[in-house]
Amino acid sequence: MVDVDDLDSAMALYRHLEAEALPGIVDLVPAAATVLVEFDPDVVEAGALARRIEARSSLPAPAPPSETVRIPVVYDGPDLSFVAEVMGMAIPEFVRWHTSGRWTVAFGGFAPGFGYCVTEGERPDIPRLHAPRTAVPAGSVAMAGAFTGIYPRESPGGWRVIGRTDHVLWDEHRDPPAVLRPGVDLCFTATA
Repeated sequence: MVDVDDLDSAMALYRHLEAEALPGIVDLVPAAATVLVEFDPDVVEAGALARRIEARSSLPAPAPPSETVRIPVVYDGPDLSFVAEVMGMAIPEFVRWHTSGRWTVAFGGFAPGFGYCVTEGERPDIPRLHAPRTAVPAGSVAMAGAFTGIYPRESPGGWRVIGRTDHVLWDEHRDPPAVLRPGVDLCFTATA
């Protein structure tokens, strides 16, 4: 487990390690301030790998991958007006902001296919619900903290729902099964 200072550092380290494909690395799992590096000790010694990773942790992030997923969203969620108000915007202005930025999947978690997506520049700080909902429908587009996420299936959840999409985010028969993988860029588009 590699601890870093913040989300941007975790994303940069993940991109470096993903791009270089160092011998012996089996899997990489980024998170908010860590990158889990699974490795094969028969291929690379732990200390040598740690030194190679340390040398990359201070490098600027390589260019993100060119994959962009377009997510059509109907902005009609029960928390849309609350989120717009927290951001100091009217709803139309908020929708323009949400659809005009480039979003990137920083890491996955919570459920298969769920991606924690961040935008460039200043990030919002959206409070979670005081009491989570017992059932958030699949395809709900929601925000919490600095992140936007899309519920890949119905589940409980405490994020603020701003809209919905019909885009299928997880399909075990697809390769890869998850649409929202670390490093993938998203473009939200408003639909009726």
